[in-house]
Parts: sequence; C-alpha cells; structure tokens
Amino acid sequence: MTNAIDSGLYIVATPIGNLADLSQRAIALLRAADIIAVEDSRVTGKLLNHIGLKKRMRPYHDHSSERDRDDLLAAAQNGVVVLVSDAGTPLISDPGYKLVRAAREAGIAVSTAPGPSAAIAALSISGLPTDRFLFAGFLPSKAKARADVLAELGDVKSTLVFYESGPRLGASLAAMAEVLGNRDAAVARELTKRFEEVVCGGLDELAARYVDVEPKGEIVVVIGPPTEKPVEVGDVDAALREALETLPVSKAAGQVAKRFGLDRSEVYARATAIKSGK
Repeated sequence: MTNAIDSGLYIVATPIGNLADLSQRAIALLRAADIIAVEDSRVTGKLLNHIGLKKRMRPYHDHSSERDRDDLLAAAQNGVVVLVSDAGTPLISDPGYKLVRAAREAGIAVSTAPGPSAAIAALSISGLPTDRFLFAGFLPSKAKARADVLAELGDVKSTLVFYESGPRLGASLAAMAEVLGNRDAAVARELTKRFEEVVCGGLDELAARYVDVEPKGEIVVVIGPPTEKPVEVGDVDAALREALETLPVSKAAGQVAKRFGLDRSEVYARATAIKSGK
C-alpha cells in the first residue's frame, strides 16, 4: 500500500463525461489501489491513462461469480481494492451491492469517494422539484412490464428519475405520457460533455419530439410529481354513503377523511348529516 491509505474496499465515483470532474481523492485512491474492480477495462483504462496510471484491473459486473467476489474480498483484507463503474457513482444502477454487503459481513472496511452521478446532475438542472425524488433506474424493455412499473409509480408524490438509452427513449416517453399524464418533465443527455442538452416540457410534447429521434449519449429522464387534484364534494359524499353501509359514523368518517386527506371533524359532520338524511 501507498500514501498511508488503509486496506479495505473503496467505492470511487468517476466522471460521467468531463474528465476534469475526477476528484483529487479519487485520483489518490486509484494510485494507491492494489486492484481496481471495473465494469469494462477498456473504459477505465482510458481514465487511468488520462491520469498517467497503469494498474491491475479485474472485471466485476452482473455476471461475475462468487469466486470473483471472494477474490476481491481476500485482496481487500490486507490491500486497497477500488470499485469503479464505467461512469459516475458505482452501485447506482450498476452491480456491486453484493460485494459491499459481503465486505461488511467479513469485517472489511468499506469507504467511498463520492462524486459525479448522472441522476443527481440531471435532477439539479431540470428545474423540477428536488425536495423529494425517487430514482427508478431503467424501465423494463417490454411494453406491458414498462406500463406496470409506471402505474405502480404513478401515485408517488415525488419527482421521478429514470435512466434511458437513445433507441428506447421515444417508446418510454410515450408510455410515460400515457400512464402518468402530461406532467412537467426534462430529458437530459450528454451531461458535462461538449454537447450537453436538457430539453424541458410536458411529457406529451417530449414524447412527440423524440418519437422518431434516437439521440446519442447517456440519457436521464426527470418527471415532476403528480399535481394535487381538487377534492369534489360529490366524491366525498359518495365515499361516505358507501362506508356508512357497513361502518358506524365515526369509523366511516375516519376512513374517508384519511382517503381524501381531509379534516376528520368536518368529514364526521358531513357523515352525520348523511346518516340523518339531511
């Protein structure tokens, strides 16, 4: 080991495009590494060449075996093992969590050198709410499975963040518009690179824009949360009448108030009126 860096497993973020985004701490860890676990040695090799390093690399990806994992853990017991992805922060829509979990179970120190992440970068410049967001990775490629996932996420009151590829973008945006409605959204691609582009608009507009276009580069789709729908008095009354068929007034009012996010005392008064025929 060198540079007084303790043995262990280090999760190191690398640039998503602009090589100047590689942190000084990331460089120090790459220099100290005894082994660098990589998705693709050709991609990481270019990064190492950029900073003048030649290091031992070992593939680690979705198809890696338990033996591959055990070998990395053994190396991390008394040496420095660095895990990187092709771009951005490892484990964010990339393999690796099993390695981290196994290292912790084995008592191996695990640390991180945080840095670039396409999801966070896109969210920060999308102009959409950032106080609550859900990262959903890549949608399924098959239409039915994709629609099912979007339906599941439809009621989540948070900004949604997806990764996507150029050839799939048009179909994915069309499905998003159909299932989620015409929400505010942004398509960000080539982030931090020369041809960085962020296109904002409603999902209907974006779906039409990319229906016959396959943009190049890594793509992030950011979708705003659902807008609050006004509560209609008729809907509340209908729900109360249905609930009162099987529940006492108090329980019916509590159930309906929770469902619509209303004040319980007001709903109770309305339930009492309905029960008495007013």
